[in-house]
Amino acid sequence: MADSDHEHTFDSADAGASATFPMQCSALRKNGHVVIKGRPCKIVDMSTSKTGKHGHAKVHLVAIDIFTGKKLEDLCPSTHNMDVPVVKRTEYQLIDISDDGFLNLIDDQGQEKNDVRMPEGDVGDKINKLFKTEEKDTNVTVQTSMGEEAAIDAKEAPK
Repeated sequence: MADSDHEHTFDSADAGASATFPMQCSALRKNGHVVIKGRPCKIVDMSTSKTGKHGHAKVHLVAIDIFTGKKLEDLCPSTHNMDVPVVKRTEYQLIDISDDGFLNLIDDQGQEKNDVRMPEGDVGDKINKLFKTEEKDTNVTVQTSMGEEAAIDAKEAPK
């Protein structure tokens, strides 16, 4: 058989780093992160119920979606594993705000980033106030997790 019969095409490859990692439910902590219903969340409250006649102690989690702000709840046995999202925060300098509502950002290596949408609400108001009204050098914090990203904070850049 010729080599051409066994050609393989690989369209993409990544480093294999996962967007989540498993952690035992009893090891999760308040203000930590957890995946509930496929969404990355920050734990705002948790309580453990005692072992009942049917076995396991259960952990009741109350968490807020880190991108939408929606409240989610879950109940899981304390010995079971839950996914914990890998959450990364990066600070960028704001260069401009495009007419279609995207932030023109640059990191400390000089790499441009133009795919972060201007956030709504308080964070968006804060960015507008610092950058447009007060005309200050503005740094924007972008949070990334599970393939999603959003601007979550802004502050005046240090001189």
